[in-house]
Amino acid sequence: MELTPLLDALFPRGHAVTRNDDVLGGTATTAVGEVTVIGTANKLEVGVDHALALAATVLASTRAHPQRPIVMLVDTAGQRLARRDEMLGINSYFAHLAGTLDLARRRGAPLVSLVYGESVSGGFLSFGLMADRIYALPEAQVRVMDLRAMARVTKQPLEKLQALSQSSPVFAPGVENYVRMGAVEAVWEGDLAQALVEALQAPVTGDQRRERGTARGGRLLARDVAAAVAAGEV
Repeated sequence: MELTPLLDALFPRGHAVTRNDDVLGGTATTAVGEVTVIGTANKLEVGVDHALALAATVLASTRAHPQRPIVMLVDTAGQRLARRDEMLGINSYFAHLAGTLDLARRRGAPLVSLVYGESVSGGFLSFGLMADRIYALPEAQVRVMDLRAMARVTKQPLEKLQALSQSSPVFAPGVENYVRMGAVEAVWEGDLAQALVEALQAPVTGDQRRERGTARGGRLLARDVAAAVAAGEV
């Protein structure tokens, strides 16, 4: 979905969301009150400047309205693969952004993400995946790493990974596979404004991704392995 109709559908009561270099920031009105909005557009490759801009909006919201919900709209092709960004230490900028969101959460702000375009690699991990609840539109594309890149990193043949992706959602891109793994809580269709209100009103019960992944058959070992590690059995 294009950004303008998405904003209109999510916030029919009005919004003041600006777009600067494909970084989104501002506020919006919902049926349960004001929210802060951050995000990306046009498949933005997130670089150090973008990460700082997103973090600044989060910090301003946390300072002025500690418990105001933060809604993250995600459309990113990943982190910017540029020499300048790498030399500046893009990982530390992403860590800063993630830290601001953790601060907002600890001060009582609910965090909700909606993937409406692409969500790839570090551009997604650094903010969208930090939410308490992550949702997606049916046409969205979710993948942490392209299979070709995964083949280069793992030194496994691409054909082998492609075959594994047919049976295991861990290796496969696509919204439905991330729903099965529990990373995406649900796919939104129909009344997006009402779906957002329900997400904002839902109680925060901690990280339920392992439990959802087990129940949905997408990650069969993560819950039990994590429990064993926490109990000191591994």
